[in-house]
Amino acid sequence: MEELTKQPNSQMCFVCGIENPIGLKQSFYEDSTGQVMATFTPGDEHQGYPGYLHGGIAAALLDEVLGRVVIGKGVWLMTARMEIRYKRAIPLGQPLTVVGRAVRETRRLLEAQGEIRLADHSVAVVATATYLPAPEEMLTGMEEAVGYWRVFSD
Repeated sequence: MEELTKQPNSQMCFVCGIENPIGLKQSFYEDSTGQVMATFTPGDEHQGYPGYLHGGIAAALLDEVLGRVVIGKGVWLMTARMEIRYKRAIPLGQPLTVVGRAVRETRRLLEAQGEIRLADHSVAVVATATYLPAPEEMLTGMEEAVGYWRVFSD
């Protein structure tokens, strides 16, 4: 089995923020090909329809994993466009695998695709997204929060 590298977490991000009291506190890992993955088991607090994961939570997980495929490059990106296709309802209480990979990179943008897989390995949700560099004015003054961006042990 290939060794995975744990990626950093932030302080208050909804998806990966370690100190966000209502966040998902998700950890992400990268393999040698640059593919990023996470596992997540949705609970009752994540539901939309009774017994099933809310589609917005699925979208947030995919947005995070897709944007993280360039984490090692030290570039801060923001989502410019994301397209999601929900193929199956996601039941609560079962482990999910969230996976993302770059499909195209230029100097200015990243295009990525990924999916959420159910415990039986079937694909429940697929997404493609385009990310652009975050504007400098947005990053100004964020040094303290960005400085928190580090790897925490599980």
